[in-house]
Amino acid sequence: MSSLQALVHRSPPTWRVRSPSALAGAVLLALITLMALSAGALFPGDPLDMVGTPFLRPFTDAAHPLGTDMLGRDLAAGIFHGARASLVVALVATAIAVALGVLGGVIGGYHGGWIDAVLMRLTEFFQTVPSFLFALAIVAVLQPTLTHIALAIGITSWPGLARLVRAEVLKLRHSEMVQAAVALGASDARIVFREILPNVLTPVLVSSSLMVATAILTESSLAFLGLGDPNVASWGNLVGAGREVLRTDWYVATVPGIAIVLTVLGLNLLGDGLGDLLDPRAQR
Repeated sequence: MSSLQALVHRSPPTWRVRSPSALAGAVLLALITLMALSAGALFPGDPLDMVGTPFLRPFTDAAHPLGTDMLGRDLAAGIFHGARASLVVALVATAIAVALGVLGGVIGGYHGGWIDAVLMRLTEFFQTVPSFLFALAIVAVLQPTLTHIALAIGITSWPGLARLVRAEVLKLRHSEMVQAAVALGASDARIVFREILPNVLTPVLVSSSLMVATAILTESSLAFLGLGDPNVASWGNLVGAGREVLRTDWYVATVPGIAIVLTVLGLNLLGDGLGDLLDPRAQR
């Protein structure tokens, strides 16, 4: 067979997704993000306004496709605007936790000695108290606003990441590339930013996606207990408002609950997929 015939008879290329879980998670998160971004255009009013008859069932009124709650507030508007509030709180809380965890892990793992001992004792102190109870206490003392909720979740979520980063830094501190940089006279800052941090980004990235999911659940749990921001529509506030009518009008709590489940599922799928994609042992 000639080369031309071989080219003609060559089978078409097969496309294979390396991580279906990462793709599924990315699609779910893209949809949730689109909901948050389009909330103002699709539902321009205040989602906390009473716009219809209370307890409208889902899909019975075209003006309110997901129904209304006990106060006549549109559940669809609450879901779309609640995506904004829940995602903002989760992202800000995760950013705080990542900053604290990476900073503590890098400083303790690189310098060692009494600095490492002090940071690890501080980490152990935070880990002795359940993070949710710690966040609940902080929000209860402060006013339950989105800023305080994000701050409370962030400063109670960093210890696990700090230990993970410290373990990675301890392995890298004695590696050949770091020793070569030390022999060339590189400063500590240059070694940390050029040699160490790029090599710990993979576990930090994977952990961050899971921390966002945990932050969404924590915010929803706080709001369910009445410690959410009453002036903002969030998924937790919607679920909390619907718990009193769960037996008679289940959809009031179920609809925002489904939104929480899908978002957390998407984040966990994305985190697992990123772990597989970025794991060098999985590369073929």
